[in-house]
Amino acid sequence: MNTPKRYTITAALPYTNGPIHIGHLAGVYVPADIYARFLRLTGKDVAYICGSDEHGVAIPMRAKKEGVSPQAIIDKYHGIIKQSFVDFGISFDNYSRTSSKIHHETAAAFFTKMHHDGEFIEEVSAQLYDAEANQFLADRFVVGTCPKCNFEESYGDQCESCGTSHNATDLINPKSSITGNVPSLKETKHWFLPLDKHEAFLREWVLEGHKKDWKPNVYGQVKSWVEDGLRPRAVTRDLDWGIPVPVEGGEGKVLYVWFDAPIGYISSTKEWAAREGKNWEDYWKKDDTKLVHFIGKDNIVFHCIIFPSMLKAHGDYILPENVPANEFLNLEGNKLSTSKNWAVWLHEYLEEFPGQQDVLRYTLTANAPESKDNDFTWKDFQAKNNNELVAIFGNFINRVVVLTNKYYTGEVPLPGAFTTIDEDVLAAVKEFPNSIGKSIERYRFREASQELMNLARLGNKYLADEEPWKVIKVDAARVQTIMYVALQISAALAVVSEPFLPFTSTKLKTILNIDKSLSWSDIHEKEVLLAAKHQINKAELLFSKIEDKSIEAQLEKLLATKIANASESSAEAQEKKVVAPQKEVIDFESFSKLDVRVGTIIAAEKVAKTKKLLQLKVDVGIDVRTIVSGIAESFSPEDIIGQQVSVLVNLAPRKIRGVESQGMILMTDTPDGKLAFVAPERSIKNGQEVS
Repeated sequence: MNTPKRYTITAALPYTNGPIHIGHLAGVYVPADIYARFLRLTGKDVAYICGSDEHGVAIPMRAKKEGVSPQAIIDKYHGIIKQSFVDFGISFDNYSRTSSKIHHETAAAFFTKMHHDGEFIEEVSAQLYDAEANQFLADRFVVGTCPKCNFEESYGDQCESCGTSHNATDLINPKSSITGNVPSLKETKHWFLPLDKHEAFLREWVLEGHKKDWKPNVYGQVKSWVEDGLRPRAVTRDLDWGIPVPVEGGEGKVLYVWFDAPIGYISSTKEWAAREGKNWEDYWKKDDTKLVHFIGKDNIVFHCIIFPSMLKAHGDYILPENVPANEFLNLEGNKLSTSKNWAVWLHEYLEEFPGQQDVLRYTLTANAPESKDNDFTWKDFQAKNNNELVAIFGNFINRVVVLTNKYYTGEVPLPGAFTTIDEDVLAAVKEFPNSIGKSIERYRFREASQELMNLARLGNKYLADEEPWKVIKVDAARVQTIMYVALQISAALAVVSEPFLPFTSTKLKTILNIDKSLSWSDIHEKEVLLAAKHQINKAELLFSKIEDKSIEAQLEKLLATKIANASESSAEAQEKKVVAPQKEVIDFESFSKLDVRVGTIIAAEKVAKTKKLLQLKVDVGIDVRTIVSGIAESFSPEDIIGQQVSVLVNLAPRKIRGVESQGMILMTDTPDGKLAFVAPERSIKNGQEVS
């Protein structure tokens, strides 16, 4: 495409069954925001669009779990998510929600037209049905064994372990997550999008047309899907939460969430255009518009295969020029998980690091998972802040502003003759908008952020080399020129930092008393950014050092989460443990032969060269017995002295690791995977029979 006349930028609709975390920011919203802010600064016509994704089965599942309505769930999390975006400076032109009237109308009309044009196929197929719940089971209401990797808790649409997509009917040993019952198969009718019909178009458009300009991770995934052979995909579901299927026979069915959600970009644009007095169709139907989707890698198939096939089948719509999907961000070496609370939640971050949104934006950009999964660590976060934002960017600005106020009462000095060094520095400053801009246009946001920091480095080096605090003693006129040059660098930083550090940019513009009309191109084109005699304001720290104690608090918080998860997993495993079947029936005479007595442990020590064995001295009333028991992983010897226990005393002695064991202590398993004594509730005389 030649230079676009306008840009439609979409960011993946966050799902409203929980808040958002740093993985969402890093993967989608910060890079999209950098791109949108940059385009606006360069004078482009931009529609930056997003909204809450509020349909699908996971929402009624959460509502059921919490004992509230689905509407209560989406209202709660829509509010939290929207506020998080505001707090972090994500500059959407419109943030909508798929529960809105305009979206329901738009999605229904989209489906109706495709249906009218014969773009769907109707099929009656056998789907999983829970008779007790009296409903068909949507994908996330089914769990079972993955047919590919044998993971035992795969969902009906996707395996969380290996990432493979499948149908619920493909699962081995499926179970209803509503009742726990084994579902039956029952026939139901659904509408399908025949993706195989669009295979030739996708091969030409993606595999040939975007071979050189799409990211390798995106192109590779699309290529794999297409070459594996595309199959029809259902666009409706048996569910009562969502957009009702708007054609005859659609009673009791809704549009599948993956079908309606991307249409949310269009309905959100409609909402924005109506408010701003614009024509929404210009942003979705004109060939001189550039459409870019920012998503995570788990959404590549929807934005590069399914949604384009929908747009193509519908007609009239443009297709995305690029889909710069990122990979996943991990946290301290482990995969981010909302269900396990292994995340840095945005609303919690702001409570613990108030006013430091830009620090997180910068760290996530500098470590962005652009081509492979990357790791967020709190130590690196601290280093990025202290060693780069504070020590380089903040240090340069602070020195410039403090010295300008000290030497010239905050007035930009009149420069004298420029040295070669001055001229080289000013010429270098002019090139930064171009180098940063090129990186942004190629979706290389990490690279762009480092170019921004290089501009700050240039300023620091210039001051360090020229040493105005020393020169002032011998050549005051020269210092005027040095400070003038340093102030031009500062002004450039105030402008080009905006896409990355919007809060810092605003603060710096206030300190420098900069006209907000100063644009991206001005840095390259204008000889003077801050004119002599221009009055700046007092110094104010842009960034503050993050202390070790703040980082340790975050690491302790994660450790507590890890311990809690481990305990929960152990408890869940115990719950799932199959209860052993009853042993062979014995008669009362056989039972009466067992002599079980109450005893007290009076001594305990570990058996050498073993992990599990303790050697115990147990007073069983009739005598003191030596008993070897495999309880060392559950109890320390010193902790069980005085413990009353139940002992099978007439068990034939046997040697264990060279020690003759004269009985058996009765034990049972606990939910956390440990052992527990079968013991009397209160103190009983040793030797008392258990009957």
